[in-house]
Amino acid sequence: MPSPPSALPLQSAGVTLGLRENWEQFSLLVIVNAFVGSMVGMERVVLPLLAQNEFGLVSRAAILSFIVSFGLTKAMANLFAGRMSDRIGRKRVLVFGWLFALPMM
Repeated sequence: MPSPPSALPLQSAGVTLGLRENWEQFSLLVIVNAFVGSMVGMERVVLPLLAQNEFGLVSRAAILSFIVSFGLTKAMANLFAGRMSDRIGRKRVLVFGWLFALPMM
């Protein structure tokens, strides 16, 4: 059985640990998590109302299927965006997504 590759020690790899040293990255992580949490919250509150008012869905099962289809579409879009970001880079995919969404605002 081959031995696992030896990892470089964190100090020789130029990595510094700690919240004080990485406060910018930690702040970005907190902001992104807040946006994702709010998006999930809005999805759970707004989508049933949207399904009922705009599409005339009154059954709980129909509203649930509306939410599930939204979630599956979102998951597939994330999968596609992840594969694209591996090929052309995350920044390019993000900028393209923002430019694509700009007219819809």
